[in-house]
Amino acid sequence: MLLACKYEEVSVPVVDDLIFISDKAYTRHDLLEMESIMLNTLQFNMSLPTPYAFIRKILKVAKSDKKLELLCLYLIELSLVEYEMIKLLPSLLAVAAVYTTLCCLYGFKQWSKTCEFHTYYSENQLLECSRLMVSFHQKAGVGKLTGLYTYIGSTQLQNL
Repeated sequence: MLLACKYEEVSVPVVDDLIFISDKAYTRHDLLEMESIMLNTLQFNMSLPTPYAFIRKILKVAKSDKKLELLCLYLIELSLVEYEMIKLLPSLLAVAAVYTTLCCLYGFKQWSKTCEFHTYYSENQLLECSRLMVSFHQKAGVGKLTGLYTYIGSTQLQNL
């Protein structure tokens, strides 16, 4: 709990509060010792890169505008909650979102050698992920939460 609060919360609880919450089952030393053990076990590596860590660089390489950027971010948001995407690398999600959006907005064959050089992904490597993103976008128009889908434009990705 102490680590989670330090990582996520704006104001970290006092150790004494955590001792109180645990009904004094642990001492101050116990809590701090366990925090140390957990951090050492994790080798202080408490987070993984997300697609957002990669998207900024890729958008610069693709010479993006605001429309391209927003649609890329939207596709990533749709993809992050889908089970099929768990197996994919965050960098692949980011690059596939840019590729999909480029194809959608400007037509096919927008993936240049420059994009491939900077991202290390060829067009063939992006196709499966791109198709999944398009299918998630198509499903986004069905169900209760369709406001953003309607706002973005239901037909923009239909061309793929």
